[in-house]
Amino acid sequence: MDLNAHYTQLWDTARQRIEAGEYEVDPLIGAPADTRRGLTLVARPSTETKERMQAVLQELKQLEPEQYAYPIADLHLTLLSIISCYPDFKLSTVSVEEYVCLTQETFKNIHPFTVNFTGVTASASCVMAQGFPADATLEQLRNQLRRAFKSSGLQQTIDSRYTIQTAHATLLRFRKPLRHPQKLLNTLEHLRDYFFGASRIHEVELVYNDWYQRQQHVQVLAKFPLT
Repeated sequence: MDLNAHYTQLWDTARQRIEAGEYEVDPLIGAPADTRRGLTLVARPSTETKERMQAVLQELKQLEPEQYAYPIADLHLTLLSIISCYPDFKLSTVSVEEYVCLTQETFKNIHPFTVNFTGVTASASCVMAQGFPADATLEQLRNQLRRAFKSSGLQQTIDSRYTIQTAHATLLRFRKPLRHPQKLLNTLEHLRDYFFGASRIHEVELVYNDWYQRQQHVQVLAKFPLT
């Protein structure tokens, strides 16, 4: 996949929708009644990269203080959503040990890889930092995990919503009507080539999480070092 072209297409579509007032807000952010949970494999950008993301978020929050900005501890790259979040999913309904063992086996011979985070893009509901893997390791890892889980008999919903191919990190989600949509778009346009940093991924986490990967709702089930 040509990631640059894909991110540009996302941006062009999002810009048109925001300009037309057809963006999407998520009223469930922070709602106590939101019981959606799932199982996800995530990686964390480097500290320097996350700090630059937070600096950009501070700028965006000045324009749109009512939107949901990801705290620095929650910033992440989704490798694969094994069980997409759905209401009332509980860990007690699956064998965590089996998920851990299968993932550990799949990660053998997978080496650390680098993701360059450069520029922002958007969808109708959020703003994202664009991630560009430096080589094919992430794609290889995802494909190995897909094959392993789909043939395992374990509960999984991999690719049921969409086939993940990007390496983005979500920065901001819309939860209220935008105050200054055109100013937001102008600011994002200036950030289209902003360099957040190169993150060397040395470790992947298997987590039980809510829809937004909020730290207070995330339970780390296992960590897998890449060697």
